[in-house]
Amino acid sequence: MINEQFKQMLGAKSVIRELSEYATKRGTEIGYDNVFDYSLGNPSVPCPDSYTEAVLDIHQNMNPMEIHGYSPSTTLPSARQAVADSLNERFQMDYAMEHIFMTSGAAGALAHALRAVTKPGDKVITFAPFFPEYIPYVTGCGDELVVVPANTEDFQINFEAFKDMLTEDVMAVLINTPNNPSGVVYSKETIQEMARILQEAQDRFGHDIFLISDEPYREILFDGETYTYPSKFYDNTLSCYSFSKSLSLPGERIGYVAVNPRATDADILVAIMAQISRGIGHNCPSSSVQLAVSRALDDTSDLSVYETNMNILYDELVKLGFNVVRPGGTFYIFPQALEEDAVAFCQKAKEYDLILVPSDSFGVKGYFRMAYCIDTEKVRRSVEALRRFIETEYKR
Repeated sequence: MINEQFKQMLGAKSVIRELSEYATKRGTEIGYDNVFDYSLGNPSVPCPDSYTEAVLDIHQNMNPMEIHGYSPSTTLPSARQAVADSLNERFQMDYAMEHIFMTSGAAGALAHALRAVTKPGDKVITFAPFFPEYIPYVTGCGDELVVVPANTEDFQINFEAFKDMLTEDVMAVLINTPNNPSGVVYSKETIQEMARILQEAQDRFGHDIFLISDEPYREILFDGETYTYPSKFYDNTLSCYSFSKSLSLPGERIGYVAVNPRATDADILVAIMAQISRGIGHNCPSSSVQLAVSRALDDTSDLSVYETNMNILYDELVKLGFNVVRPGGTFYIFPQALEEDAVAFCQKAKEYDLILVPSDSFGVKGYFRMAYCIDTEKVRRSVEALRRFIETEYKR
């Protein structure tokens, strides 16, 4: 008999994916250059030469058995050591190889981290606005996702609501900074206050509460912003990373979990994740990709285009009268819609070939997301369509 849970999911497709599919179909009718598709967060800049050169060198000069053979269940030691060394240098941490587990992107990292520190029936807290796929990630572990309402003033954490919702059955807290969809970067003060609250809760309840930090956008920062590394402030932190954005490698599906060396059971958590892999059929990311990415860890694609695009859109949105928090990073911006019903707002925008994502699935009503990882020339052309849309529909 077909699994009813997954059968029902067929009727609840991702709004983002549906809009992306619509944009592609519309592009066949009028030319995709004329569709201003802000739906999907797919990096729009090429990977750095260092990664390409590493791939070529590995395949041309290394032993084929080493490239294409199975990696250990705990993943390749050389890649794990390279990640540990890079994190230690950048964030003044003290990771060893034993604290790093290579994964199939950030989704794979979250799948392992959640299962390693929760059991079915536990609660996991996250903060609105949040990436909608957190729902199947968490419920797929048998956990319950608890969403703290958004602080729409600046999209930092709503601490009063957080403290009220941090009950004894919460075993993990899931954060995303820089944030998808808001583009906001949590401040040092926000991270410190969250860590203080979590430490007090651990002491009060007498059990560990793990912080799972989803960090795929931490290299995309604007206005001289610096990244506050959560593991520096809270011992029970699992950092989940993907090279999809920093190296523009979303299709390679490569990332990792970094276990804070001071976390409870830090010496065995990676081994536990290897056992989790046996149960979920993960069985390690590509050996050749692990090898290649370990040679380009500290490089990035040319990410400056995202700041250029953000500035164009932010300035125009402000001119048009939108209430919008300026992004500190990522390639997303999250303005408040000009009517309460964000779905209706985005539906009207489609008539102007503007593909915007309503905020409902992100846990906030009345906003919309624009993923501006597109060519700057197209961003500039979209401004005219945005003006026509607002002037025609809202008389501004």
